[in-house]
Amino acid sequence: MAKVAKGNHLNQSAFWLILIIEFLLLLSISSREIPPTDNSPPVRLETSHPGIVIVDNGLVQVTFENPTGNLLGIRYKGIDNVFQWRNKPHNRGYWDVVWGDDGVFDEMETEHFNVITQTDDILEISFNRTWTSENWSVPLNVDKRYIIRRGVPGIHAYAILERQENFPSTHMSQLRLVFKLLGDRFHHMALSDTRQTIMPTEQERKNSPTLEMKEASLITNTTNPELKGQVDDKYQFSYENKDNKLHGWIADSENENPAVGFWIITPSNEFRIGGPHKQELTSHVGPTAMVVFASGHYVGKDIDTYFEQGKPWKKVLGPVFIYLNSASTKDSDSHKTLWGDAKRQLRDEIESWPYNFTRSDDFPSAEGRGNVRGQLIVRDRYMETGLIMPAGSAYVGLAPPGEAGSWQRDAKGYQFWTQADEHGRFEINHVRPEDYNLYAWVPGFIGDYRLNLTITIQPGNKIDLGSLIYDPPRNGPTLWEIGIPDRKAAEFFIPDPYPTRMNRICKDPADRYRQYGLWDRYTDLYPDGDLVYTVGKSNYSQDWFFAHVLRRVDNNTRVPTTWQIRFNLDNVQMRGLYTLQLVVASAASSDVQVRFNDPFSHRPHFTTHRIGWDNAIARHGIHGLYRLYSIVVPGFRLRYGENTIFLTQPRNFGTFTGVMYDYIRLEGPAF
Repeated sequence: MAKVAKGNHLNQSAFWLILIIEFLLLLSISSREIPPTDNSPPVRLETSHPGIVIVDNGLVQVTFENPTGNLLGIRYKGIDNVFQWRNKPHNRGYWDVVWGDDGVFDEMETEHFNVITQTDDILEISFNRTWTSENWSVPLNVDKRYIIRRGVPGIHAYAILERQENFPSTHMSQLRLVFKLLGDRFHHMALSDTRQTIMPTEQERKNSPTLEMKEASLITNTTNPELKGQVDDKYQFSYENKDNKLHGWIADSENENPAVGFWIITPSNEFRIGGPHKQELTSHVGPTAMVVFASGHYVGKDIDTYFEQGKPWKKVLGPVFIYLNSASTKDSDSHKTLWGDAKRQLRDEIESWPYNFTRSDDFPSAEGRGNVRGQLIVRDRYMETGLIMPAGSAYVGLAPPGEAGSWQRDAKGYQFWTQADEHGRFEINHVRPEDYNLYAWVPGFIGDYRLNLTITIQPGNKIDLGSLIYDPPRNGPTLWEIGIPDRKAAEFFIPDPYPTRMNRICKDPADRYRQYGLWDRYTDLYPDGDLVYTVGKSNYSQDWFFAHVLRRVDNNTRVPTTWQIRFNLDNVQMRGLYTLQLVVASAASSDVQVRFNDPFSHRPHFTTHRIGWDNAIARHGIHGLYRLYSIVVPGFRLRYGENTIFLTQPRNFGTFTGVMYDYIRLEGPAF
C-alpha cells in the first residue's frame, strides 16, 4: 500500500526537541508530590509547551502532540512512558485509515486543538481538521476526542467522521486506533481466560523466517526456549466482533515497580462494521494493541466503505476505553490479578453504556435512544418436532435497511445485536435514532430472516414487535445432511497441527482451527485421491475435512480437487424436484461446481462462479461471508440406488484458494 506524505510530520530536529521536552516534564512532574487527600486529585491540563498537550489526573499522565492529536506518551505506576518512546511521534498512539484505489495510508493527523469541557472531574479535548480540495488526505472531516476523568486510570477515545455533499467519491478499506507499547517491558499478551502467553519481541520476529503466509513467522532466533520453534501470526489472535471486548498486554514487575496492564476495552460494537460475526485483529507482536473499526479481514473488498459525492455521511466511532491497572510487587500471580481486574472493568464499562459523560451531540445518551423487543418463532412444516418452535439462541439485530443478510456487508451504518433466549424472546436496548430493518439468523436453521418493515427509532421509543415468524428456506423433507447450520466449519474434521508449526496460544481444543498450516494436512490425508463421503457410514466430524482446498503435488505445484458425496435412494420421483441446500461458510477466489452422477460432464449442473475474498483459510478464521445456494435438482438426474454428487473447486490462485462449507442438505420433492 502507498503511504501519503504528511506536511505536518515533525522533522528530525523537532522530534528530538519533543523527546527532550517530554523528559524534562517527566522529571518536573515526578518531583511534585500530590498532597494526601481522601479524594482523587483533580484533572489538570497543561498547554504551555509548544507542540504538546499534557493531561494529568494523578493516576495517569497523558501527553498528546498538538495539533496532530497523536498520543506521545502515558506515564503510569513507575513507567515513564508505556508507549515505545523510541518510535517517532506518529507511531506510538494514533488513528489511521487506508483509502482510495491505491490503498493510501492517512494517519488522520489534525490541524486544530480545542477544549470541549474542563472541570476538576472531567476533561474532554478535541483534535480536528476540516477537509478541503487542496488536501491530499482522505476526504473526511475528522474530530478525534479524548476524555480523562477524575479517579479513572485511563482514557476514553472516540472519533467523529463526517462527509459533506461536495466531497468527492472514494472508498476506504481500513480504519484503526493503534498503540505501540514499550517493547522492553510488555511481553505477556492476554486475549481471554485461555488465550494468554508470553510473546516474541518484534526483533525476534524480524530475525525469524517468514512462512508461506507472509504475516506468519517461525520464531527461531530467540533465547527463550518457550518461544523457539513457535509460529507467530497476528491472525491467530482474531476474534468475532461480539467477543472482541477486551485484550491487552502485561509488563511484569521490575525493581520496586509493580506489574502493569494495558487494556483495550470495547463495551459496544454498535460502531463496528459487518455485524456480530465479523472477525477482526486484536493485539499482536510489537507489542501492539489496537481497535479495528473497519477492515476487509475475513470478508475482502465486499465490505469496503464506498462513499458517493452528493451523499453526506457522519459516524461516531467509539468511545473505547484504554485502561491501565497494576498489581503489587508481592503478588505472585500478577497476570491473573491484572486480567481479573480488567474483566471487572469491562463489566463496569458495559453497565455504563451508553456513556453519559461525552460532550458530543452526535453521541446520544440512554435517554436519547430507544429499545426494541419481540419474539422470533421458526415455522418449518418438515421439522420432526412440529410446525413451529421458538427461535432459541437466535441472533437478532437492527441494521441499516437492505436485503436479508445485507448486514454482513454493511460498512456505513450502526448495528445493534442481541441473542434471544431459549423461548426466542429478544430485547435490543440503547439503539441510536435512525431507520433500521430487523434481521436475524437461527442456529440450526439455514438462511437469513428480515422483517419487511422499516423501524424508525426515536428518543425514548419502546417498540414491541410481538411474535415474528421465520420460514427458513425449505422445499421438501430432509433426505440426508452433512454438518450443522451454524455459519462456520468448526464441526468438521480439523487435523492436528504440524509439530513444527504450532502456537501455544491455540492449545485449547476450541481454538485448534487457529493453528498454522492446517490447509496442507489435506494433502497428507489424501495424497493420491480426494475426499469421499458416504452418507450413513461417514461421520462429518471425522471424515469431512474442514476446508475444500487444493492438493499439493510437490513444493511448487497444487492442483484443484473434487470431493464426492455418495448416497442411496430407495426410490426416485423422476418428475419431482429435489433441492440441494449448499451453504458456504467462506470462500477465497473459488468456484464450487456441482455435478450429479456425471463427473465428466463438460458443463456442471450448477456453479457458484467465482466467489469470495474472505481469505479465512489462510487467516485461521473458520468462516467468512455466509452464502446460501438452493440448487433445484430435477428427479431425472438422480438414480434408484447409489448416487454421487461431485463438488469440484477448479480454480487455482495459490495455496489458499478454497472454500469452507457450513452445511449441505438434500431435500426430497415437496408433499
